[in-house]
Amino acid sequence: MTGDEIGRLVYLVLLASVIVGYFLMHNRNRLGQAAQQAAVWGLIFVGVIAGIGLWSDIRQNVAPRQTVFAEAQRIEVPRAPDGHYYLTVQVNGVPVRFVVDTGATDVVLTREDADRIGIDPAKLGYMAQARTANGVVQTARVRLDEMRLGPVVDDGVRAFVNGGQMDDSLLGMAYLNRFSRIEFAGSRMILTR
Repeated sequence: MTGDEIGRLVYLVLLASVIVGYFLMHNRNRLGQAAQQAAVWGLIFVGVIAGIGLWSDIRQNVAPRQTVFAEAQRIEVPRAPDGHYYLTVQVNGVPVRFVVDTGATDVVLTREDADRIGIDPAKLGYMAQARTANGVVQTARVRLDEMRLGPVVDDGVRAFVNGGQMDDSLLGMAYLNRFSRIEFAGSRMILTR
């Protein structure tokens, strides 16, 4: 331990001694009840410390995140609790959350995501159509300047903006086929360029 760490430890011990001393003096007539209250507060304190220590594990289970291995040009994507795989891709420098959809042909942006990356959905001509589970929707063809997923960068990617309502942008096979290998292992999808 360094001198600063020892000084902090001494300070914390003195502070704890003062608090415990005050607590005992204030409750000297009711020491049984005071001990019970102290035990409850001690357990709460230990629970909070344990929660902080385990937060990264808890967060990974509740909201799993993609992992990028730059040297291997590999991206591992955990399956979300809803059973889907979600990827956050930098599109024109803006992070966009996509649901990976192997049943979709193309990259399809929601109107909101298109607006966030600098494409005005109101100025697009929705001339194309796409067949979805919800029926036929109008789409507008666009070209994305850059899609960046960790070390993987693609320029001039063809995409569509959905003219209808859609919860998440879709990452379809036109983009996924750019990877040399797509595999599913356990609850992870692994993309290798």
